[in-house]
Amino acid sequence: MEDDYVQEDDGEIFIEQDDVYAEVPDDGNPPMDEDDEATDEVGNLPTGGDKINDNSLQRFSTHNGSVFAVSCHPTEPLAASGAEDDLGYLWDITDGEVIVKLTGHTDSVSSTAFSFDGEMIATGGMDGKVRIWRRVGKENYRTWEFLTELQGPDEVMWLRWHPKGNILLAGSNDTTVWLWQLPSGNIMQVFAGHTGPVQCGEFTPDGKRIVTACADGTLVYWDPRSPSPIFKLTPQDARFELGGITSLAINSSSTLAVVGGTTGSVRVVSLSKGEVVGVLEGHAEGESVEAVQFIDLKRTSGGHGVVMTGGTDGKACVWDVGTMRLRATLEHQDAVTTVLAHPTPKSHLVVTASADKTLKTWDIRTGTLVKEHTGHREAVLSASLGLQGSVVVSAGDDRDCLVFTTEVDEEQ
Repeated sequence: MEDDYVQEDDGEIFIEQDDVYAEVPDDGNPPMDEDDEATDEVGNLPTGGDKINDNSLQRFSTHNGSVFAVSCHPTEPLAASGAEDDLGYLWDITDGEVIVKLTGHTDSVSSTAFSFDGEMIATGGMDGKVRIWRRVGKENYRTWEFLTELQGPDEVMWLRWHPKGNILLAGSNDTTVWLWQLPSGNIMQVFAGHTGPVQCGEFTPDGKRIVTACADGTLVYWDPRSPSPIFKLTPQDARFELGGITSLAINSSSTLAVVGGTTGSVRVVSLSKGEVVGVLEGHAEGESVEAVQFIDLKRTSGGHGVVMTGGTDGKACVWDVGTMRLRATLEHQDAVTTVLAHPTPKSHLVVTASADKTLKTWDIRTGTLVKEHTGHREAVLSASLGLQGSVVVSAGDDRDCLVFTTEVDEEQ
């Protein structure tokens, strides 16, 4: 895969006005649509007894403990989930049948991830192990075998596969980041530029670079071929002070990163210049920004990107990256834990998951709530879109995974 990592030319970035550094306050958030006013009254689960309005298509209740992670196969009706019972499961989202019991961990399974082509599945645990299974044959998607166990991290915080190849990236609680080649399992690189637990990380969409960030508030931009950072941003740069970094996303052209922190602040970083080019202030101070997601809305955003941030204040803020303006604030009754962007042609639809036990599908062109997904009895901790975005699979503190349709009756 070394050929994937050719030298990257400085690309044009989606920032205007000479990349002026600007703070963008919450300026009252003019409503995008009158339907926004109704969102506060939507989504109250029945509180009497154990009765819950469950509009899910399928419930997977095999785990014995909180389910921390769930991932959908890129093309097939499969999901992989991981939980505090030290187990992962690969299961069929149409009937809930277990395809493979993903064993071998000795502590909670905190991460699951399918490779870009869906031929491999990785699980990461608090025991520091990364275990890999692969699909057997081409006849069907229901036969899998254990491939190998990768070791190195102290505690796996997250897993990411390369967007174009069988290379796996993992962040560790011990300040390191690990890169492996599969199926050999050989270590390609160990990155050691952080000073705190590496809480988030991503490959750039073009596959040429890596961005990681840690609990000490440091962001590092890497060339996968080198153990030395291309650049590093730390809280010593006052413009980059946002507490511990809890979330990040990279735009489709691999030129911008948006990062969220524990103080409620969000920073826009130019990857080609290695500097902060904007501050997005819409979340409550001191409320952690737990999710960031770029959304392809070029037709309605003047050719620039749109990004959504979700925080523990229950807000999902929608931003126009070109102007750095707040477009809308969408509301949950508790922390937003996950933000998911639909693939084209329905990229105007996004799904948010929350500790308020619900998931919601929104049309962010208007800020309208399209559909609410209920059935969990405790906080929703993770979610993943499957089957080209037609379903969302959620993982909850109630030990369950639920499958919901995101399709709507009327044309969206």
